[in-house]
Formats: sequence, structure tokens, C-alpha cells
Amino acid sequence: MNIAGLLPYVMPVAIGLVVVLSLSLVPERHRQPLNALAIAGAGGVYFSGGGMGVWELPFGALMLYVAYRGLTSWTFIGIGWLLHTAWDIVHHLKGSPILPFAHDSSLGCAICDPVIALWCFRGGPPLRELLPGGRRRGALQHPGTQG
Repeated sequence: MNIAGLLPYVMPVAIGLVVVLSLSLVPERHRQPLNALAIAGAGGVYFSGGGMGVWELPFGALMLYVAYRGLTSWTFIGIGWLLHTAWDIVHHLKGSPILPFAHDSSLGCAICDPVIALWCFRGGPPLRELLPGGRRRGALQHPGTQG
């Protein structure tokens, strides 16, 4: 497979990394609620296409519940991204993409979402904790250093 053949698989990972990096810059007190809202929105993105018919409604309700739980749990936000991944795969296989004008958009979303989920399962850390040698939350500080 040549480079151009890899782009549909590499670009969604790159987009996921850009999303994670961008979200990691959001102040900590706003980061988790913002991500919970993103999960709620992700639950409704297929409504207008209705590719799964009435099943879009219970999936949206499930995602709303997961988003609500995500207000206090990064794990639920990660679960929400993985649920959306599964729904993306279903839509891709049925031929009902998230973006009707982009045939493989659901496949791309299914590749991108787990990247975000992994970050959420780590607790949505800020950028400084994502970098090599970055300080971890709750790490011991040496006397005389500032937090």
C-alpha cells in the first residue's frame, strides 16, 4: 500500500491527536464538562441522516446518559467515545456515513474516536502531562519548588 492509500487511516489518528492536544489545553475545571458535552453531541450527530432508523433514538438516549455520568467520570467519557466508535462502524457498514458527502467519514470517525477515548481513560490530562518527562498530577514536589 502506498502513502496515499494510508491517508484514510493515518489522518483520523492525526485528527484524534490534534483533538486531544487541543482539549488538553482547556483549563482543568472546564475540561471534563466540555468533554461530557462533546459526548452528548456525538450521540446526536446521526439524527439528521437517520441511517439506523428508529435505533438512532435509543443510541442518542444512551449517549446522553453516558454524557451525564461523564460530568463526574472520565471513564464514562471514554466509554462514550468507544460507543460512538461502534456506532460509526455500524453506519460505515450500512453505507450511511456521518457526513453524507464523504463516503468514508464514519470509518474515519471510528478510527479517530478511540484516540480520544484513550486520553479520557487516562483522566484527560493537561498537555504538560502528555509530554515526555511531564509532571503527573499529585507528583511529589521537592522543597522550594512551586506547583
